Amino acid sequence: MRLFFLTLYAFGFATVSMAIGAERDDIAGRVIAHVDGKTVDLPLLDSGVAVNIEGDMATVEITQTFSNPSRVPLEARYLFPLNQHAAVYGMQMEVGDEIVQAKIRKKAVAEAEFVQASQQGKAAALLTQHRPNMFTQRIANLMPGLPVKVVLRYVQMVPKIDGRHELVIPLIVGPRYESPDVQIAEDPSPQQDNMWTVSKVPVYPHVAGLDVPETYTSERVSLALQLISGVSVSEFGSATHDLLVDSSDGSISATFVDGKVMDNRDLVIHYTMGGTDLQAASLSHTDDRGGFLSVMVEPPSMPDDAVAIPRELVFVLDTSGSMGGAPLEASKRFMDAALEGLRPGDYFRVIPFSNSTQRFANGSTPATASNIRKGRRYVNGLKAGGGTEIDNAIQTAFATRQPSDTMRIVVFLSDGYIGDEARVLRTIRNQIGQARIYAFGVGNSVNRYLLDAMADEGRGYARYVGVDETAGEVADMLAADLKTPLLTDLSIDWGGLEVTDVTPTRLPDLFAGGSLRIYARHSGNVPHAQTTLKGLVQGHQAEMPIPVTLTTAETDAALPLIWARNRISDLTRQIAVGSDAVNAEAEITELGLAFSLQTRYTSFVAVSEKQVNASGQPSTPADVPLPMVSGVSAGAYPQAFAGSSSPEPAAIIGFIALALTTIFGLRRRIF
Repeated sequence: MRLFFLTLYAFGFATVSMAIGAERDDIAGRVIAHVDGKTVDLPLLDSGVAVNIEGDMATVEITQTFSNPSRVPLEARYLFPLNQHAAVYGMQMEVGDEIVQAKIRKKAVAEAEFVQASQQGKAAALLTQHRPNMFTQRIANLMPGLPVKVVLRYVQMVPKIDGRHELVIPLIVGPRYESPDVQIAEDPSPQQDNMWTVSKVPVYPHVAGLDVPETYTSERVSLALQLISGVSVSEFGSATHDLLVDSSDGSISATFVDGKVMDNRDLVIHYTMGGTDLQAASLSHTDDRGGFLSVMVEPPSMPDDAVAIPRELVFVLDTSGSMGGAPLEASKRFMDAALEGLRPGDYFRVIPFSNSTQRFANGSTPATASNIRKGRRYVNGLKAGGGTEIDNAIQTAFATRQPSDTMRIVVFLSDGYIGDEARVLRTIRNQIGQARIYAFGVGNSVNRYLLDAMADEGRGYARYVGVDETAGEVADMLAADLKTPLLTDLSIDWGGLEVTDVTPTRLPDLFAGGSLRIYARHSGNVPHAQTTLKGLVQGHQAEMPIPVTLTTAETDAALPLIWARNRISDLTRQIAVGSDAVNAEAEITELGLAFSLQTRYTSFVAVSEKQVNASGQPSTPADVPLPMVSGVSAGAYPQAFAGSSSPEPAAIIGFIALALTTIFGLRRRIF
């Protein structure tokens, strides 16, 4: 583990010149770190997010500008998130007057090219994916006075949730808890028996407000959004950020009200498009890679009471240290409304978990007025602390006998700050049977990859509650709307159309206000086809015809990228649950290279032609500091961020916080 000590140096102090050997009057407020006995300046970052939305498809361009405030070469490392559904198809690096288009390579090849460029004194950028929503950008030979600009481009479909479209632009990676008894391998080997291990979550960078003075990290992210739709758009806005919105000529543009914001919470954009009656629609695209097809369906409008059957609701509550404060209070508010809204004939269970798993009762409890009052009192007395041992909680959720003639719905409430997502998904797949899973993320930077994947495994849905002044109201609304699926056990009959590689491989249930997109490759054997979506409504067979017209023109050019990204998601899930991992890894690699996509096994790398570092001095590794996630307590940030055998012990965090407070307080008095 790296040992470090961080100090804020104010503008003009003589101590600055002592630290770097020369007066630096051009820097107002610097943070240096003592890492492994060396004094290191931390790189600076400025980010810009440009979003173009056409209907329900978004193209996003993220510009990251790295600066070196010191007089020595640095190797900057930046841990950041992207949407887990993003198809990252391009990267560009700009150094001085040189613009370099990054190339997609196998991960090991890209890393070797990056290392070689670093040794040759060239500027280089390397993008590495650790999870579908977690990436690291590395910049070699970041020189003083020579910023490096990196532009990432991705596309994604904007899902329809509860009747409106919702686009999530993640801005920060929250912490991840690693269980002490989880086997972690730095480089997974397909030859390992019985267990597919995953690479370590990267070491978490320095955190402003925890081990970096709060004054260091401020507003550094800008937004330029444009929305164009062929139909009317209403209810455009964001519950997470204040936006300056302008509507004109059938389009909507938006920026942050204050120009820039701190990257301490995810940006969520929502909007409603007109003409959203019951419909089924298809898109297609053909190029030299073959034919690609997308089918979109929405469920019929039907009140939830029409499909109501008795339920066993199993509430699994995360009470670990990272849920302390506002997140747990929002969870309690949700639970209070959810228990109050139980129907006659329902059953419920309550399972809080942190380092260990507790339970309200040994078995399912009938939803009588008396039992509901007892359950609400039990939840109200819960407190946060400890690690996030979700695996035991999952097993407990499925361990008891399900009441007859009920639908078991397991409701998870968590921030998802868990490092070993694969283990969680394996446990769910092995235990779930015919149960459904609803995942509710609580917080401002939730691990959406994990919670979405849990809901997908359970053919349910995921919803999110931000921790702000409206969290209680949102929790009430979501709890009152614990939906029963309208259409279950879905399948699709493609008629005479020849298709392969359909994704998702297992179709989820359809809920009111949602939609389902199915992607596939097609052979183009027939120009028109009558496909049929089949399923069950209250146990009765139902079907919906979906006419499909294929085109040979290169329209909807983003469709192949989105299909490939969804196929990669299915294969990644296949690896996570330990199913045919060797072939899945090979196919992911092939798809990444063929479609120029960033994956777990392929990386973008850019290398300058010019030598920018002729000093002969190697770059010193230095992480770009991150702010603390809004609404998350310091207890979520153990110094050994990932791969540690230590859970989230409040005592250790307290000692760290006390030491830092003492150090910074002493220095404030000295200065």
